[in-house]
Amino acid sequence: MADERKVVLDDRKSAVLRAVVQSYIETAQPVGSGNVAGVPGVEVSSATVRNDMTFLEQEGYLAQPHKSAGRIPTEKGYRFFVDHLELPSELDEPESQRVGQFFAHAHGELEGLFQEASHHLARLTSTAALTVGERGSTETVRSVQLVSLSDRLVVAVAVLSNGMLAKRTVELSTPLDDAQLAVATSVLSARMDGVSVDDMVGGRTPTLAEAAPRVAPGTPEVALVDEVLVGLAEAMGHDHTGLYVEGASNMARSFEEIDTLHRVLALLEQQVVVVGLLRELIERGLTVAIGSETGLSPLSDCSLVVAPVMVGPDRAATLAVLGPTRMNYSDTLSAVDTVSRELTRALGEGD
Repeated sequence: MADERKVVLDDRKSAVLRAVVQSYIETAQPVGSGNVAGVPGVEVSSATVRNDMTFLEQEGYLAQPHKSAGRIPTEKGYRFFVDHLELPSELDEPESQRVGQFFAHAHGELEGLFQEASHHLARLTSTAALTVGERGSTETVRSVQLVSLSDRLVVAVAVLSNGMLAKRTVELSTPLDDAQLAVATSVLSARMDGVSVDDMVGGRTPTLAEAAPRVAPGTPEVALVDEVLVGLAEAMGHDHTGLYVEGASNMARSFEEIDTLHRVLALLEQQVVVVGLLRELIERGLTVAIGSETGLSPLSDCSLVVAPVMVGPDRAATLAVLGPTRMNYSDTLSAVDTVSRELTRALGEGD
């Protein structure tokens, strides 16, 4: 029968383990007892540290790649380290202000904000950063506009409550003048404003008689509205999840083995797999997934730090940083926390 006892590390062994993990994160070199003996919180002889490291190896927290080498953390060792980190510290003040100022003055489509979120995370962490834009069914239509592109081409743009856009281009059988287009826009707004994505997709919008009783049916304007309603409902019904990746080239500096690098980069190209993984981690309540915790073999040497971006009851986005298991967890958690907070604020102000 397997030994299922739970070992509780005392303060000194915990300090030794944290010191080994921190040293390996910083140097990528196996850690010897001499590197740990003088660390604050340890401060014992090298012989005592060696005994503690042997114990930690036996318990699965450390591994020894070669008999003559020092120790390196295992997944279990990293998990202990992450679970015992203090709450994310603030970024350096200049960096925090830089991120905050960008999102405070950011304008434009939400897709641009998501791309910039990934850009800032990649810059702050020097590794790969991912942002997944979501669109929840409880979101509502905030506004809708018809814009003439030419005599026979109109684009309909609906802005949702989280700032995301749904678009559909319509080719007109009969040209409409500006006055007719204004009437069509007014009727469309009356039938769509405040309607949820669920109701749009399900065809549950107010009828013409309910929304605009003074507008006669059968006119070119009403025909355009009917066509736009169908088109925008189709657009909203599709999975408009967007994956925005920045810093993939940084991964080349993170992995010594080319095969590992190729596996990770190949996975990043599989949008459906990556989006599904990040959603699953959020649903499992994980903030950090280490190695096999990701559930994907190409990421066995990687860790993911993830955070949701909420706007009201909906998850508007998921932020993630992907790096080696020896990533700087403290700095990465701080970066993700800061960008998540600022992006949440920017999206909330758009309501």
